[in-house]
Formats: sequence, C-alpha cells, structure tokens
Amino acid sequence: MEQAFNFETISEYNAFNNHETLHPLVSVIDFSKAKERTGSRMNFELYCVFLKQVNCGDLKYGRNYYDYQEGTLVFISPGQVIDVENKIDYYQPMGHGLVFHPDLIRGTSLAKSIHDYNFFSYNTSEALHLSEREKQLVLDTFAKIEFELKQSIDKHSKKLIASNIELFLNYCERFYDRQFITRDNANKGIVEKFEKLLTNYFSSDKPQNIGLPSVAYYAGELNLSANYFGDLIKKETGKSAQEYIQNKIIEIAKDKIFGTSKTINEVAYELGFKYPQHFTRFFKQHVGNTPNEYRVLN
Repeated sequence: MEQAFNFETISEYNAFNNHETLHPLVSVIDFSKAKERTGSRMNFELYCVFLKQVNCGDLKYGRNYYDYQEGTLVFISPGQVIDVENKIDYYQPMGHGLVFHPDLIRGTSLAKSIHDYNFFSYNTSEALHLSEREKQLVLDTFAKIEFELKQSIDKHSKKLIASNIELFLNYCERFYDRQFITRDNANKGIVEKFEKLLTNYFSSDKPQNIGLPSVAYYAGELNLSANYFGDLIKKETGKSAQEYIQNKIIEIAKDKIFGTSKTINEVAYELGFKYPQHFTRFFKQHVGNTPNEYRVLN
C-alpha cells in the first residue's frame, strides 16, 4: 500500500524531518538532517517553500512533475498534495525549506497580502529557478528567520518572523519578474499561441456551444496555471488576460456589426453571450456607444 502522510502541524513535519520544534507555527528545515527515505504522498495544510540543492526524488503535483532541479524554489499552499514518485529506492533529502502554519500570519500585514503571491498556486512546470546570488539571498533570509526562532518567544516574535517571511516573498516576486524577462522568447511564443487560440475560438462554433471563454480555459489549453498565465500575459502585454480576451471580443464584435447585416441579437449569440442585453451593456462599457449607435455612427 502506498505510504501517505498528512501534515497539519509544524511539529508533525519537523518530526518527519528529524528537526526540533522551536516554534509551533513556523520552521526552517535543513533536509540533510532527515533520515534516508523512499518516496511518499504528502498532503500539506501548511505553507511551504522548498529549495532543492541536489537531484533526488521525483517531485510530482497532480499528474505533472515539478520543473525542479538544483537551485529551484517550489511553493506549496495549504491543501496541496505532493507525491515523490520513487517508492522503492532510498534517497537522502537535501536542500532547505521554510514551512509555516496559516495561524502564524493571522492579524499581520502578510495575512492581507498572502493571496497576492500568485506563485503559491502556479503549476508544476512553473517553479522558480534561481541564480547563485538569488539562492544565497534565500539562504540568508532563511538564516535570519531561524535566528529569530532560536530566541525566546516574546511579544515581538510573531511580527518579526512574519515580516521576514513577507520580505522573502517580495524578493521571490522580484525573482519571478526576472524569470519572466529571461524567458522572454518562450513567453512571446505563449502570447502568440494565446492570440491564435482566441482567433480560432471565435472562428468556430465554440462560443455558441460553450459561451464566452475564460482565462482558466486558455490557461488549460496552454498547460499553465491560471495565475501563472495571467501574470505572464500582464508582463508581456501590459494587459490582464481578461482584458486581452475582452479586447478581442470587442474587435470581433465591431467587425460583425459594421461589416455585416446581422442583427445585434445574432452578433451577441455568435460571440457567446447568453442574453443580447448583456452584450449591449458590455459593448457600451468598452466602446462608449451601444452596438446600434456604433453601427449608425460608422
């Protein structure tokens, strides 16, 4: 039977990795202290950031493997299930990790912004690859948090630890921005595919059968998480993926209104709107005129 672990507390995960629990809600892990083990399925009710420093074990989330080599950061949010594939051969875990319980950040500024760090919900192939300098900064930040954990817990502990975690996550945002830039050619290819998918969608009968397309739909078509896809499109075009889709709808709507004799109702249904009045409202919000006014004026 496949071995599975459910980590709901910091102490449970510390015990699994042969670590002392210095704080009940947060831990910095040195995986070299853990005993050799085989792969297992792990469910986390914790926020985790793993820095892998050697190739060991095949980390899997859902059906896909993490793009997870040496010097890679992977982010896991509560509720995610991770699988290490090799269930037979023993291996020595290596690397470092930051693990914290959601209760740690309640009442802090980080609690208000934690959901803005979209990389906690990126797909397996969207891990963060670090330069040597970035990797050292990560390790230095982990060391600062660990230093604070080794102090006696007092009224300042929670604020200082949460502030250091927030600073670390802000650096990770910067690193991801750098990764978007350094992978610019690949990203441009994704934008081009997105544009082609949009054009093909509205050239087919999918709008009538499926309705208006969503960001999640195109992310799925491109094998990306919705958040990563949205961030990539925003970085490359300056528009959100939703705005990009809406602009395409308006562009096609204008062509249909101005270049054909179809009724506004027919145009609305062809674009995937369930109700013509919704199309009229949408068009006026973006163009400033109703579809009928646009047809007359042009």
